[in-house]
Amino acid sequence: MSAPRPATVDLASRWLGGTVVAASDESFGDKENLLTPGAPAFEPGRYGNRGEIVDGWETRRRRKGGHDWVIIRLGAPGIISGVTVDTTYFTGNYPEHCAVHACGNEGYPGPDELTGDAADWIEIVPRSPLHGDCENVYTVTDPRRFTHVRLSAYPDGGVARLRVNGEVVPDPRGLEDLTVDLLSQSYGGLVAASSDDYFSAAAALNRPGLARTMGEGWETRRRRDTGNDFVVFRLGFAGRIRRLIVDTSFFRYNASDSVAVVGSAEDHLLTARSSSWQPILPRTRVQPDTRHEFAVQHREPVAAIRLDAFPDGGLSRLRAIGSIDQAARRIAGYRWFNALPAAQAMAVLVAGGIPADDAAELVSGRPLGLSRPEPARSDPPRRGGAADHGALLAILEGRHP
Repeated sequence: MSAPRPATVDLASRWLGGTVVAASDESFGDKENLLTPGAPAFEPGRYGNRGEIVDGWETRRRRKGGHDWVIIRLGAPGIISGVTVDTTYFTGNYPEHCAVHACGNEGYPGPDELTGDAADWIEIVPRSPLHGDCENVYTVTDPRRFTHVRLSAYPDGGVARLRVNGEVVPDPRGLEDLTVDLLSQSYGGLVAASSDDYFSAAAALNRPGLARTMGEGWETRRRRDTGNDFVVFRLGFAGRIRRLIVDTSFFRYNASDSVAVVGSAEDHLLTARSSSWQPILPRTRVQPDTRHEFAVQHREPVAAIRLDAFPDGGLSRLRAIGSIDQAARRIAGYRWFNALPAAQAMAVLVAGGIPADDAAELVSGRPLGLSRPEPARSDPPRRGGAADHGALLAILEGRHP
């Protein structure tokens, strides 16, 4: 069995919808190269109108002071645990130092808003030395949830890739009314363990979007024993699964022969053979290169699932479609709100109809707990009174007035 996975993903990944919003300059290498999912590549001697073709973001040589920067919108907002600034193939033209800042915003701000005076950028990696032709890894300890990051390059030069590793913290507002993919990486679903990742990793199974090739799925080595392969997932939200989608697209001669799915109300310290697993989908034959949809009726909410693939082979995607458990929605709401940067938390409350003075008090009083009491009828009303409390519960817990 492969080693248990750290509970992180690349929050800036193009797989999750990350994008480059703006950059100070991209004279030699396009800023979009920073988020290319694959490893950097380089073929010496290939030139275009802008000079040697590079697989990365590269700026011109600065002659008048200052430094270069690039702003990334994270595909999945979350708590950042580390940043990797990859300078592979940049040897004599990489920046000497870098720094990383982050911010949290409502909606979809554009370049003018993110570079203006109102932008609330918070340093998460102080100015630090960069080394050429290697992956420079920086640990981040800030516990807040961010939506954007800004990489500063001092003074100029080239960076091949930027990876922003962390834990997805989804915005749960309104999700209580929807049927969603409880397993999706967009909501924080993670691969906790797998039996084998020989050809390609199981982490591909719960990515958003469809696989485009066999290489964008999960494929194990050929088994020569009587066992089977498996993947253990932690769901982004605990919930009641109503439909499973098992996709073998592009696996024509090496797809798994059959699959089974079990679930558990526990979401941690699970092993593949834990006694808490309960059946969701019995062992079922699957076809090569086919998107299968299976209706299931598992009454209890589950927080983790295990996919068994018999005997080995490949799968493109797995979806667990269902509704979010009410208790899980409440937990997600408080976790999300308590992790917001102060400016974004204020914006959320004010937009929800809570007066600014009350909003400021609530923000400064975080972390808010799940046991926050209802206001008693005999209590003297605060400014805004019970209506404000109802608005707060609608935001945090999904309760509708």
